[in-house]
Amino acid sequence: MTEDQKHQMDPGLTGGAAVPDDERRWAELADLVLIISREIQFRGYTDERAIPLSPSEGMVMRHLQNEPAAPPSRMAAATGLQRTNLSTVLRSLEQKGLIERRADPGDGRGVTVHTTELGRTNYALVRREWAAAVASAAGHDTANLDATLALLAAMENGLTRSRPQNRARRPATRQ
Repeated sequence: MTEDQKHQMDPGLTGGAAVPDDERRWAELADLVLIISREIQFRGYTDERAIPLSPSEGMVMRHLQNEPAAPPSRMAAATGLQRTNLSTVLRSLEQKGLIERRADPGDGRGVTVHTTELGRTNYALVRREWAAAVASAAGHDTANLDATLALLAAMENGLTRSRPQNRARRPATRQ
């Protein structure tokens, strides 16, 4: 492949300048991930028992699936939410009956956040709906599913690990 073939025009990346093909493809992947995420959220749920969640509420519930009893400080660090925003999200999830706060058994001054049975049931229900939606959209083609899952998991892990510790940078989107 010649050097010219390695570069393609992509005005969305550098204002019309030549961009290496790999960079263009990574940008395309990022665009698609954002679009797919929005489409999943946009469609809502067919099961009337499903309790809709905001993106921030979904991040907290997702975290609680892996750490069923988490202190808010660890949840904020894991989800990238600011403590004040996390407090608002926790209050909303509590009002929906999806989580509960309990006194920390190791330190009576602190609290840990736990999913309720409704929270666990709701999370499983919405994941089934997401699975059905994306499987249908992909024509139930599983040929590249494992490789896709591995790549997306590596990307999520890398992005989480390299997340800026301070919030001085503007976020890409507002939640």
